[in-house]
Amino acid sequence: MKDAELMALAEAARERAYAPYSRFCVGAALLTKGGKVYLGCNIENAAYTPTNCAERTAFFKAVSEGERDFTAIAIVGGKAGDPPSFCAPCGVCRQVMAEFCGEDFKVLLGNSSRFTAFSLSALFPYSFTKKDL
Repeated sequence: MKDAELMALAEAARERAYAPYSRFCVGAALLTKGGKVYLGCNIENAAYTPTNCAERTAFFKAVSEGERDFTAIAIVGGKAGDPPSFCAPCGVCRQVMAEFCGEDFKVLLGNSSRFTAFSLSALFPYSFTKKDL
């Protein structure tokens, strides 16, 4: 799958976001090594702590279906009604990525017409992994 296609899927996932409090909508498209894509959106909660990010939604859906091998994730975000734009993953999402992905895992940020690819190690150089246990 081409990177721009994965970004477009993240944009579609963003449309499903439940963000009545922040109105900041995020979408993610997670690509497995087998070529399957899992979509995620952010899901807010009035109590805030139970809120779940789009990236973790995609990962948890994939893992709950038995997937463990991933190659890339596309992430888009922005205020509701605005075009999708560059939206970096939070620290918790980066830690979840580090749990399931190698340092060369590709993270695409931007939108389907203009995006940048980062390695997970560039975004999260000092992650805590099983090697630290």
